[in-house]
Amino acid sequence: MKLLARALRLGPFGRLAASRKLGAGQELAEPAGRCWASIRAFRTQRPHLGSPPTHPRIMRPDDANVAGNVHGGTILKMIEEAGAIISTRHCNSQNGERCVAALARVERTDFLSPMCIGEVAHVSAEITYTSKHSVEVQVNVLSENILTGAKKLTNKATLWYVPLSLKNVDKVLEVPPVVYSRQEQEEEGRKRYEAQKLERMETKWRNGDIVQPVLNPEPNTVSYSQSSLIHLVGPSDCTLHGFVHGGVTMKLMDEVAGIVAARHCKTNIVTASVDAINFHDKIRKGCVITISGRMTFTSNKSMEIEVLVDADPVVDNSQKRYRAASAFFTYVSLSQEGKPLPVPQLVPETEDEKRRFEEGKGRYLQMKAKRQGQAEPQP
Repeated sequence: MKLLARALRLGPFGRLAASRKLGAGQELAEPAGRCWASIRAFRTQRPHLGSPPTHPRIMRPDDANVAGNVHGGTILKMIEEAGAIISTRHCNSQNGERCVAALARVERTDFLSPMCIGEVAHVSAEITYTSKHSVEVQVNVLSENILTGAKKLTNKATLWYVPLSLKNVDKVLEVPPVVYSRQEQEEEGRKRYEAQKLERMETKWRNGDIVQPVLNPEPNTVSYSQSSLIHLVGPSDCTLHGFVHGGVTMKLMDEVAGIVAARHCKTNIVTASVDAINFHDKIRKGCVITISGRMTFTSNKSMEIEVLVDADPVVDNSQKRYRAASAFFTYVSLSQEGKPLPVPQLVPETEDEKRRFEEGKGRYLQMKAKRQGQAEPQP
């Protein structure tokens, strides 16, 4: 919230050129007149697509999970903050009604490598496509060992934002277009936009699905590990509109998914990926939100967990409880030495659990085939 407010107060800095050190004898120059951002981002007068610089943040002990690495939810929150800043600045780059960019969807986010406490996180974001009412932002996270200078890519994510008017939260404004360096960039972005739009519509059928508690469940069943967290939305959780910041919701979802994974395998666990977080509706300050997670599928070394977020406007009798967000998280089990361990196989009991298991298996096989295709050498 504070970072986003600071970003909105910063004025234009004109045409800037910057450089940053990458390693011994290497320097990357940043071109002037391009639109780029990090956790603290600058804004140019004419939005172009280009390579973004990064802003460092050291990872401290309060960022750690129980295994001693940086909490996946902390990384997701940093990713969303960077995306919110660059998209909000872009949407206010022209004269007109002022707005703030609200998170609508997070595409699949891969956790490529764990980040350790004491390392420096470099979060960068760039706008890769704009439609009439939405902005696509690509965010990369690199970790740096400040003792050796070694850097590695830890996370890649794609986020979609929509500009909401500061005067009327239900009014979606138009997005200023960006200038593409190649015509193919616009065409590829349009295909991604249509694909995510279709997937968002397909997820709405799940909105009536709820997680019910079961007494005395058997180990390795869905009921045994399913978990819920209840959170009262306060001012520190919210954006300028008085609605929950997307990064806050993502971190709570990751926490619940982690609890489900740990209960199932009873070992150290880490987030491997997040598959498309969809934000179906806004969550207002003062709401009580229930974040529920349940195991849907297990492979030999990974677990898929579905996380659902329901909002209950307890101070507003005119509105009923509603589904606010949903996503699938993938976790892996690790030994004390940090090596992958076999995962206890899930035992689906009901017809719905068996159906969700088969759907999860389909997503797992589809992603596995995609990774194998990317790993094959190009002719």
